[in-house]
Amino acid sequence: MKVKVHWHLCEGNGICVADAPDVFDLDDDDNLLVLQEEPSEDQREPVEAAVRNCPKRALELQD
Repeated sequence: MKVKVHWHLCEGNGICVADAPDVFDLDDDDNLLVLQEEPSEDQREPVEAAVRNCPKRALELQD
């Protein structure tokens, strides 16, 4: 699986960080950092939650 970010939609609100902290983080300026562009299968559930909970629909999961 691969994480795709639609950067023009991302607000850096950090909900994805709360859902999947091993995959997402925010820098000091609240810009999204993708720590794992291709997370392992054991990260699927938290990454799916991050995609589902993103208020701007800025995240996509590709298989």
